[in-house]
Amino acid sequence: MSALEKEVVETPAIAIAGHSTGADWLARYSSSLMGVFGTPQRVLVRGAGSLVWDADGKEYLDLLGGIAVNALGHAHPFVTSVIASQLATLGHVSNFFTSPTQIALAEKLLAITKAPAGSKVFFANSGTEANEAAFKLARRNSGASPDDTAKPRTKIIALEGAFHGRTMGALALTAKEAYRAPFEPLPGGVVHIPFGDIEALRAAVDETTAAVFLEPIQGEAGVRPLSIEYLQAAREITSRAGALLILDEVQTGIGRTGKWLASEDAGIAPDAVTLAKGLGGGFPVGALITFGEATSSLLAAGQHGTTFGGNPVATAAALATLHAIESQGVLGNVLAVGAHLRDSLAAVDGVTEVRGEGLLIGFDLDADVAAAMVTAGLDAGFIINSPGPRTIRLAPPLILTTEQADRFLAALPGIINAATLQTASAQTAKDAQ
Repeated sequence: MSALEKEVVETPAIAIAGHSTGADWLARYSSSLMGVFGTPQRVLVRGAGSLVWDADGKEYLDLLGGIAVNALGHAHPFVTSVIASQLATLGHVSNFFTSPTQIALAEKLLAITKAPAGSKVFFANSGTEANEAAFKLARRNSGASPDDTAKPRTKIIALEGAFHGRTMGALALTAKEAYRAPFEPLPGGVVHIPFGDIEALRAAVDETTAAVFLEPIQGEAGVRPLSIEYLQAAREITSRAGALLILDEVQTGIGRTGKWLASEDAGIAPDAVTLAKGLGGGFPVGALITFGEATSSLLAAGQHGTTFGGNPVATAAALATLHAIESQGVLGNVLAVGAHLRDSLAAVDGVTEVRGEGLLIGFDLDADVAAAMVTAGLDAGFIINSPGPRTIRLAPPLILTTEQADRFLAALPGIINAATLQTASAQTAKDAQ
């Protein structure tokens, strides 16, 4: 054993948490990290299942799941054991090589998405990277129009309210002006059309359209589902025009709606699907799946790549996550607990609308108190999210129990009341200035 190896083996683990309070950590955060996320709500140090604990020892029921990432909750014993075992065996290889876990995961994804012969997978590290790869795929769809007019395909269509990521190509697809404006000019050719409007889609897609990007449910816009009819029309319209239909299932895929893909019920075959978030059970991994040989051949050797994408640990984590979802009845739990939550939320005073599928749920309130509800929820021991002034989003671990859901439902009227009082008090103070 070398001196360096001996030092590594004999050096005790660094006590990162120590006895620092949450306030201590936040002071250090503000002096060392970029402020792109604002001030963190809490400093979390430990998790188990659907529960997490902060640096001050307070327990929370995690109803956001790392924004739909922690599919199996926190510290799932099987997933963590597989990650540790793989890292101890082979942690990383360059893309000059492959590994059994990479190949096995690609085969598994092609199987569960029912991709036809000739379909392929490209692995990335995140949903944004998967969508960036899909953007480049769309750029390569520059062939002749069905009527052989050979007009260049320069148009890419996305929807108002869309969120596809924050890198430059993905940001061009994202509709929110506050995200886009600081970084313009963005890659050109992207057109945003009204959400859910079939006739607007029909009018926008023509022989110059390379691709249409859709989220079956827009999570960041407040959990807004596209109808089955819209998805079916999108497939018909794009097929007729020779454009690609690319489904962003980064937030909705891998069991989030009780199905492997939220788009399954539409009975359509897209040209490509992007996945991430829940795929790795908390470990960073993303994927672009291209359907059929023609689409899969658009990106040739050397036209895209990644250093870390598809590494042995990430693909092992994803395989473990998929196995646990299949073997532990998780999809059935998502359907049952999700239906219970949605039905119960609809009966809560102050809730005006409930949307979503499975355990991706959005509900609207009768006043602009959603931001204050996040704070009141934390005080009460619940992690929730407000994508809009009147909207709350829930994307908990897929293993959330009915009892845990009921715990939140019982506390919700008090959270709404506390948020209403807090909002009124803030407005009074503002008016007095």
